[in-house]
Amino acid sequence: MSEDEILNKLLSHKLSFYEIDKIVGVSEAVALRRRAVEKLTGVRLQHVSRFSVDASSVAGRNIENMIGTVQVPLGIAGPIHVKGEYANGDYYLPLATTEGALVASVNRGCTVIREGGGAVVRILKDEMTRAPVFVCENIEGVVKFINWVKSNINRMKNAAATTTSHGSLLGVEHFVTGRNVWLRFSFDTKDAMGMNMVTIATDAVCNLVLEENADVKLVSVSGNMCVDKKPSAVNTIMGRGKTVVAEVVIPDKTVESKLKTTPEKLVEVNYRKNLLGSIRACSLGFNAHAANILSAMFIACGQDAAHVVEGSTAITTIEKTDIGVHVSVTLPSLQVGTVGGGTHIDTQRESLEILGVAGAGEPEGNNAKKLGEIIASAVLAGEISLIAAQAAHQLVDAHKRLGR
Repeated sequence: MSEDEILNKLLSHKLSFYEIDKIVGVSEAVALRRRAVEKLTGVRLQHVSRFSVDASSVAGRNIENMIGTVQVPLGIAGPIHVKGEYANGDYYLPLATTEGALVASVNRGCTVIREGGGAVVRILKDEMTRAPVFVCENIEGVVKFINWVKSNINRMKNAAATTTSHGSLLGVEHFVTGRNVWLRFSFDTKDAMGMNMVTIATDAVCNLVLEENADVKLVSVSGNMCVDKKPSAVNTIMGRGKTVVAEVVIPDKTVESKLKTTPEKLVEVNYRKNLLGSIRACSLGFNAHAANILSAMFIACGQDAAHVVEGSTAITTIEKTDIGVHVSVTLPSLQVGTVGGGTHIDTQRESLEILGVAGAGEPEGNNAKKLGEIIASAVLAGEISLIAAQAAHQLVDAHKRLGR
């Protein structure tokens, strides 16, 4: 078929968008779909058609029915000084956002952190989870099933190992409601964020479970106890992905000169806003705007933006000390990777290269941990600046000047 014939069939719905991938090359398919959408909607798509991303590397891997790209402005903040186990030095932060004042705010936080000697950051836990749900015949069957699980951890680890050479099953927790059993498997996924890896590995483990337990039925390989892309108490308490803490002590003189407020006001705003306000709202996030920084860095660095949901359950603390103001952020559920997903896309890979974390680390896992430490430090910078702006009653003025 000629391109005009394909286009006419698309317009008459005799051919589906996805079917033309089997007829023409990737670039031609992208252009034909875009032309069809223009005619079907009456909208000229002159901007989404302009991109430097290699369509053949993302079509079918990161996107279906591709017609172009949506560009998000990319800013830079920093340098931020990080003192972590994996990230150690000065880093410039790529932030993709349409929110005016955000990059400027993070940039101010980076300056304050530098004057405080840098952000000390540590990863306390690093485990990706997947939790299939099973149903047993009765409570006696539940107990029998749990006992089998406890006695066969090594066999389940071996089953998971047959699916990947880059990850491993670390352990399993069980949760019961009635005759329903959730097995929450935890995996080491090295430099990958790892959702696909752990799903495939969990499926292999489930096959072993079903072979050995004829009276148990698998309902779903994901039973929402993982918990994936939803705010949850279990992830806040037990962690998912990387559990990271970043801290800095800001000298009192820096609070006054750079943040234009006082240590006491910083403490009060955090207490009454981030802690009491969040408690009163029954929020699972006790922070000012962690999701802002997470989403900007996730988009820039090819992360799964939906995981901002879990990352936003961060907890910010501010305390007055004898040597300054101690500020910390705790992210119980930060899910990032430097291989897989969108990390290979040309523009996103460049952002990872800015941070020195593109691709697999040496040893494996180090780059993803380094990225986690940098992002946690960036969240710390954002929290410091926004809380200070609110303490100094500068927030409205900043948005009037830098973005609405």
